Amino acid sequence: MIRDSIFKPIVCGETLPQTNIHAVSTSMPTLQDVIDYEEQTPEILEKITVAYPRFVIHPYLKELASYLKEKYKIPAEYELILLSSQKAVKVVSDKYFIHNEFPFNEPFGVIKVLKGRQYQKVLKFIQYVGYNLSSRLAEDYLYKIGVLDKLHCEELEESSKSEDIIISTLADAYNEKKENICLTPSGMNAIYSVLKALKSIQARNGKSILIQFGWLYLDTTNIVNHYFEESKVFYDVTNLEILEEYLKNNRNRTLAIITEVPTNPLVKTANLEKLRELCDIYNIVLVIDSTFATPYNLNLKPYADIFVESLTKFACGNADVLMGAIILNSNFKISHIKNEFFNHSDKPYIKDMQRIALEIVNYKTRVKKISQNTKKLIEFLPTLPYINRVYSCLDKENFETYSKLTIDENSLCGIVSIYIEKDFEKIYNNLNFAKGPSLGTEFTLLMPYTYLAHYDLIISKKGREFLEKIELPINLIRVSVGTENIEEIKKEFLRVKDLI
Repeated sequence: MIRDSIFKPIVCGETLPQTNIHAVSTSMPTLQDVIDYEEQTPEILEKITVAYPRFVIHPYLKELASYLKEKYKIPAEYELILLSSQKAVKVVSDKYFIHNEFPFNEPFGVIKVLKGRQYQKVLKFIQYVGYNLSSRLAEDYLYKIGVLDKLHCEELEESSKSEDIIISTLADAYNEKKENICLTPSGMNAIYSVLKALKSIQARNGKSILIQFGWLYLDTTNIVNHYFEESKVFYDVTNLEILEEYLKNNRNRTLAIITEVPTNPLVKTANLEKLRELCDIYNIVLVIDSTFATPYNLNLKPYADIFVESLTKFACGNADVLMGAIILNSNFKISHIKNEFFNHSDKPYIKDMQRIALEIVNYKTRVKKISQNTKKLIEFLPTLPYINRVYSCLDKENFETYSKLTIDENSLCGIVSIYIEKDFEKIYNNLNFAKGPSLGTEFTLLMPYTYLAHYDLIISKKGREFLEKIELPINLIRVSVGTENIEEIKKEFLRVKDLI
């Protein structure tokens, strides 16, 4: 029997990384924890107080909102929602026709909404557009007024250098000019800003259709549904024939295509050479979410007009900063209207930039180590009897398109998904890796993807039929491979084999 694993159980609700109030992930060590979280049971809400900031309001934001309600004598029937800026307030107010303006004199956005249905709708919309107030800003505010007696102890870069360090690192990684890069307070805010700009372009040139190529992250789809009356989804990124036929029939109506490279969570890669050719023929803007690829694994510059990246993931590596980036490709015609794409975004809080400036300098080293571990793990996982299928960038049907994009032979996306037909709950519960949302961390991080991302589909017959249609298994664990000793990672997977 395998013993002495370096991985130990982490209690439900503990932050990931542990003991970090600014963590963007939280431990959900059992499948029942995940189900309880999705169903929002009182018991789980007592345990999980810090989680992914776009989904769970940070305790500092709750505390600050409570303080501001008293400060401004807000009536009991209202709640306050804190946003990253006044720009964000206008976006939300315009969307939901909220015209009860109140003179909040604060260095961030504050909006007053009725409790109940309106409050929940606005919170959900903010989740999509990513205009979240920084927990570090809330912390500084609460500390300044004496509500907090100390600040979280963490290393920060000098404030005068931080933004330039981040942008310079990305400029070098993407081989792009610094002025073509814009930082945003979250990856979703980067996607929202780009899609909102495309909506403005649509109004001018008459093209109305946005294509989602692949089964994209759920909040990307939600933004599309909010802003585009006409959109089309092609679930299979390996089938460009259907896409090509559609473009022929809608040659003057398609504005843009947005896709992930590789896809989440099945790590499929589109034939970008063919996709770029189609975009050139039909004068279509191609937006690529490069978060999984990272600029250090795949050379995507010949293909995309615009990149969006969640810096919260591999660029950060420690799951303690929410941030995103828009990277415009100067090789393509879209770059001359770059301000259109940057105008809708917000600037991240300075302390968030100070924190990620320290972490991003290790971006390339981190990705290369994760790639090495991923290659060995992909070779190892099929030997385990409890794993029925491994989804990776090295899949036979995927390898040819992926390998054409790689910077070198060791450039592997650090995400692997495993399908477990039997004993799924038992295996998930007994693996002692960190388990919770997010990815790209230096510590190996597991997530029961379909349960956390699409629980609403799991619990209905129609939803399960749809998951089967798009070939997304319910019993799927997404593995974000860490930088630990690969033999230790393998040992933990082996340890669980003895329990079955």
